[in-house]
Amino acid sequence: MIAKQPTVVIENLTPLVDGGRYPVKRVVGDDLIVEADIFKDGHDLISALLKWRKHGEVAWNETPLKPLLNDRWRGTCSLFENATYEYTIEAWGDSFRSWQEEFHKKYEGGVTPLESETLEGAALVRAAGARAALAADKKRLAEIADLIQAAEPSQVDAIAHWPELEALMAAWSDRSRSTEYVPYPLVNVDRERARFAAWYEFFPRSAEGHADRGSRFRDCLGRVEDAKAMGFDVVYFPPIHPIGESNRKGRNNAVKCEPGEPGVPYAIGNRNQGCPNGGGHKDVAPELGTLKDFDWLVGEIKKRGLEVALDFALNCSPDHPWVHDHPEWFFKRPDGTIKYAENPPKKYEDVYPLDYQNPQWRELWDELTGVILFWCEHNVRTFRVDNPHTKPVSFWEYLIAKVRAKYPDAIFLSEAFTRPKMMKALAKVGFTQSYTYFTWRSNKHELTEYFTELTQTEMTQYFRGNLFTNTPDILPYFLQQGGRPAFMIRAALAATLSPLYGIYSGFELCENAAVPGKEEYIDSEKYQFKGRNWNAPGNIKEYITGLNRIRHENRALQEYSNLRFFRAENENVLFYGKMTASRDNIILVVVNLDPWNRQESFIEVPVDAFGWMESDTYQVHDLLWDQRYLWHGSRNFVVLDPQTKPVHIFRVRRWMSREQDFDYYL
Repeated sequence: MIAKQPTVVIENLTPLVDGGRYPVKRVVGDDLIVEADIFKDGHDLISALLKWRKHGEVAWNETPLKPLLNDRWRGTCSLFENATYEYTIEAWGDSFRSWQEEFHKKYEGGVTPLESETLEGAALVRAAGARAALAADKKRLAEIADLIQAAEPSQVDAIAHWPELEALMAAWSDRSRSTEYVPYPLVNVDRERARFAAWYEFFPRSAEGHADRGSRFRDCLGRVEDAKAMGFDVVYFPPIHPIGESNRKGRNNAVKCEPGEPGVPYAIGNRNQGCPNGGGHKDVAPELGTLKDFDWLVGEIKKRGLEVALDFALNCSPDHPWVHDHPEWFFKRPDGTIKYAENPPKKYEDVYPLDYQNPQWRELWDELTGVILFWCEHNVRTFRVDNPHTKPVSFWEYLIAKVRAKYPDAIFLSEAFTRPKMMKALAKVGFTQSYTYFTWRSNKHELTEYFTELTQTEMTQYFRGNLFTNTPDILPYFLQQGGRPAFMIRAALAATLSPLYGIYSGFELCENAAVPGKEEYIDSEKYQFKGRNWNAPGNIKEYITGLNRIRHENRALQEYSNLRFFRAENENVLFYGKMTASRDNIILVVVNLDPWNRQESFIEVPVDAFGWMESDTYQVHDLLWDQRYLWHGSRNFVVLDPQTKPVHIFRVRRWMSREQDFDYYL
């Protein structure tokens, strides 16, 4: 049997990630804009459809593609469900449209006779009637075929262009020799929080801010309420599981743990604590409470309109039940003992890494997948994954696919501060969001270059950057050295450069005490209870609240790939903006990147991109400080004092008339 031969060339299809090897990413409600080069031999006119359906379904949705220039075609569909879709293009030489054009040219050119062409058209319409599945369409096409066959050339030309006939012929066109683009590319359509969310990280054991004792799950509502008041969407907990006792680390990573010190939550597992699920990754630390207490806290957080993110850290303490029950899952030394983790010169004697390619790898992979499914059953749908780049990429593709098949609303954040290609690969295989190098990008050139790459290249199809200002592991030098203004600057950059950002608690208090010469916190919360006054003088909680309010009130800041950089004449001033496609929400951001000195600059506002004239007057409303200015044309002047107003976030509106009230704008 001879396979169906392609009659149309379909190539250079976009969007594709690595030729279709990996899905592109979208969010519920997004449009998927598909383009391709489509052409064929000869002079036949082509018809083409964009087709899409949920993966696994049989019936396709269809919409016509429109020709652009030079055999380039485009079609758009909307994706309304949190699911995986597939899409393709089907194209064919359209006999009816080709006949329609040919007949018109001959008629207009005075070619006679046209009896044969008339019969050809009638036959094409009659054949469409035979294909029609609806009785009414079948009858109508037969009637029109008879009309064409009996008509004069002028009447045939007119009938051929009836909108009714064109619609019927498009609906029942001859696609027996059509060509489909294969294999079908995929789209992962995520829920809104995959693209727009502000994360707040805190250790439940330090929720109350006591330096000498730990808090429990039922003591966390004060911290949750504070996160809600500041406008955060996601509350993220570092590991909440039982902590091992063997080789437990003490204060400031001391090898010896003193009595009363709580240990490192990343040294997971203690089978000696009598936990209901063995004391591993499916249990909570008894000092925090019970699984019932955790479920209560998740419910309370959900009632407040927030959600919980859990840390998925694949570290095992020497006391983890897997060490006892499955020693074959771990790396061994020549003497048969299990190797602890190292990142020279750092040593992690309290942690055993897993061997993901051991002979029983499938059993291990399924167990780890089961851990995520377990917490999904406890109403957690968001997971920050610790150091995913130290595990096989194929493992993450396996795990995330298994989880998404049951819980398509699951979100995975990749904490991979590593080489760019590995970060990209992890995003391609399924991670919903990714940490970035934002933490170390602080000057104008670095920020412009890096965020242009993140938001204006193919990376937008699969990579969503979540900008964390700090983490329990990282206190950047910029924050160490720049004081309170540095915290305000970095918060504004994170909150406006990407719709996804996060802070680790203490940032709002401008905590910047570091280990000398290192980007690490002294007296790190990883190793001890952290004493804090959550309303300490000098905090920037009100400022962060303002940033999050602005993000929620302006749709332009909730989009990812609409970031554009503009010219500021001062190298210490960064100028950029975001606007919606309809231009009804235009945001301009001006940031002083110097936390020590006042900076001034002329900036060039892209009024032409707004569809305005250089002579137009418009209002810029500073949403942070609630101040309004009238600007004219593109060149305007800004002043940024790091001690008072290091940032402007302007909502831009065109001023319609000087006779109108000052607040009357489009």
